[in-house]
Amino acid sequence: MCGRFTLRAKLNLLLQQFAVETSEIDDWPPRYNIAPTQDVLAVRSAENGKRELIPLRWGLIPPWSKEIKIGSRMINARAETIAEKPSFRSPFKRRRCLIIADGFYEWKKTAKAKQPYHISLTGGKPFALAGLWETWKAEGQPTIESCTIITTEPNELMADLHNRMPVILSCNDYEPWLNTPSDDAQQLLPLLDAYPSSEMTCVAVDNRVNNPTRDDEQCLTPLD
Repeated sequence: MCGRFTLRAKLNLLLQQFAVETSEIDDWPPRYNIAPTQDVLAVRSAENGKRELIPLRWGLIPPWSKEIKIGSRMINARAETIAEKPSFRSPFKRRRCLIIADGFYEWKKTAKAKQPYHISLTGGKPFALAGLWETWKAEGQPTIESCTIITTEPNELMADLHNRMPVILSCNDYEPWLNTPSDDAQQLLPLLDAYPSSEMTCVAVDNRVNNPTRDDEQCLTPLD
């Protein structure tokens, strides 16, 4: 799964890397411990076809839901079932996005506790997680745009930590992921595969990250 991640890159670099043409975001402070229900940065195609950078609440809230809290249980969507599950099949066809990160955390069970690890691409460059977004509106409540991160079977690196990993898209996949017509969405399923482990790095980090209220550089302190 993917339950916590980081994004420390400067906003102007993200706008350039992901070819963003319009942005609702003016500033993005370095984030070391992004947690569910918090805002994340996402890229999607606007109605005019241009890429826009927007904040989305992490944890997808289906439009039919009566309560916001369902989102905390829908932070991830399994790649194998997104085309069929009622909560995900519509956004999979029509509302796909890129969720920007530069690393994510996973916990490995040990004899005494769970050891956190920070996983990133070799070189530390930001990357895009395959995401879905949705709009929720209830009477007397503000409109909320939310998202979920798609997960898949792990690669060799991740298999030692967990039986799932987030889908990392290659830059060549951004355009089809964002703009493939809904009738052709099934053609995107082969993109939702594990990223090559040879291009990833995994580092054991301090237990400070276990607390989602802690969001500072110390979360990434490597263990000796």
